[in-house]
Amino acid sequence: MEWISGVAGGLGAVVLVLVFSSILRTLVVPRGLYSALVFRLWWMLRRLLRLTAPRGGYDAIDRVQTWLAPLMLIGMLATWLGGALLGYGLLLYALSPLSWATAFREAGSSLFTLGFASEARLKLSVLDFVAAATGPVLIALQIAYLPTLYGAYNRRELEVTLLQARAGEPAWGPEILARQWLVDTETALPQLYRDWERLASDMGESHSTYPTLLTFRSPRPHRSWLVGLVAVMDAAALQLALDSRQAPPEARLVLRAGFSALRDIARALRIPFEPDPSPGSPILLTFAEFDEAVAMLTEAGFRAERGPEDAWPHFRGWRVNYEAVAYELCRRCDAVPALWTGPRDFSAAPIPPQRPVDRRPGPGRPELPPVFE
Repeated sequence: MEWISGVAGGLGAVVLVLVFSSILRTLVVPRGLYSALVFRLWWMLRRLLRLTAPRGGYDAIDRVQTWLAPLMLIGMLATWLGGALLGYGLLLYALSPLSWATAFREAGSSLFTLGFASEARLKLSVLDFVAAATGPVLIALQIAYLPTLYGAYNRRELEVTLLQARAGEPAWGPEILARQWLVDTETALPQLYRDWERLASDMGESHSTYPTLLTFRSPRPHRSWLVGLVAVMDAAALQLALDSRQAPPEARLVLRAGFSALRDIARALRIPFEPDPSPGSPILLTFAEFDEAVAMLTEAGFRAERGPEDAWPHFRGWRVNYEAVAYELCRRCDAVPALWTGPRDFSAAPIPPQRPVDRRPGPGRPELPPVFE
């Protein structure tokens, strides 16, 4: 029986180390540290929710994935408490004369500070007091974790909502530029780039430190922080590629902040990427798609310094820095399948942005629908 107690004690110690390591990595340490327990839980819950919409399109996927964030928060707490109960129960069995049932009963009594099993022995051990402190501390950390998450979520969604008037739903980079030239508000682009430069830096810090934020979806199904960021970066890259002399310097800054943020999140999720890709490396977006977008911009009144063939290498040189990471994150987050955001794990055609009808009196400018395959 001694060897059984030894195995139980060693296993209990390992379980507690894993649980405490996951808690510290997720809730305490201000750095994007990987917690295998949390990411396995994310993978499992995402798969289970997908099973409830086996043949649905994006709308069905979005409805079920809305529950992923709250289930993650509840699941993390339940998993940590369950792991602590298992670890303390095994240690109490190994270090005391208690039976299996009594050891786990006392561990649960101490962990949840109920105290109903303290009469099992005349004296409580140090382990009982440590277990009694673990439960309240863990619950307090989880409660303190929520305001941080929702604060970052509110900052993110405010800018995503403001982007809707400029980029449509779902957001698309060429649409941002087209709308500004259609209504003569292109001088507002530098401020847009400045706002998203700051937001990208904020999201890179918060979403890599607290990856659970990746499971929080926007209030409306066709909005997404990730699709919005890709759209703003594509707009900046397009403007720099087509007319570098007229493009504001903020375009370069938002691109740098954007792909730096995406790479920070990728590191936290252990997504491999090329840290210094060659500007001539191939990308998944095709020249035909780029050419159609340039034609749409020309119809909207955008005057380019370079033609599509000359601008393509410049655009590709910018996009190669973020396309692969952005596509993988869009896939893992089940983001709305917007134009130029890559494939998904579910079958869905790319959704073009909806543009409002021109209601100005007189002939005005005709409504130009987005061009897409």
